[in-house]
Amino acid sequence: QVRLVASGGDSVQAGGSLRLSCAASGFPSRNYCMAWFRQTPGNSREGVAGIGTDGSTTYVDSVKGRFTISRDNAQNTLYLQMNSLKQEDTAVYYCAAESGERCSRNLLDKRAFGYWGQGTQVTVSS
Repeated sequence: QVRLVASGGDSVQAGGSLRLSCAASGFPSRNYCMAWFRQTPGNSREGVAGIGTDGSTTYVDSVKGRFTISRDNAQNTLYLQMNSLKQEDTAVYYCAAESGERCSRNLLDKRAFGYWGQGTQVTVSS
């Protein structure tokens, strides 16, 4: 059974850093593409960063140069390092996964992922 558990959300001041983690179980994460999404009240879920089975990464423009997605296949864990946080980064962050053969070229499309973790809240204050 595929399970994703996100953690690491917190309240920080603008300019600060956080690292989100997503512990995967029930499947070998190295064979899955994975991604981070975020959602604010009243808005649709937005793709933030994605990583393919080959380690290739993609980011939404608003976080390029500030966020880094990575994975530790030995630990079956996905990470999102978030630096220089801004108030507009405030959201509930979700991790997602999909098996390699089903991975879309667009890793920021929520429709491409069938497995989701629960959210973790990130709040950035001025």
